[in-house]
Amino acid sequence: MPTIRIELFEGRTTAQKAELAQKITQACVQVLGGSADGVDILFFDIAKSDWATAGVLWSEKAAASSPPNGS
Repeated sequence: MPTIRIELFEGRTTAQKAELAQKITQACVQVLGGSADGVDILFFDIAKSDWATAGVLWSEKAAASSPPNGS
């Protein structure tokens, strides 16, 4: 069965990850067969400063879209 690697921005709760893991595991068993015991899911929390798209760090995108103080 599969090992699934999930990379996402940090900040998700343990409860959110647990629910996602359960639903992905269920989908794997339904589609691929086998048992839930064979599905491994690895979560990697990544800081926005460690992820870039189109050459721009997500931390910079977030800072650019934040309203100035006092707004």
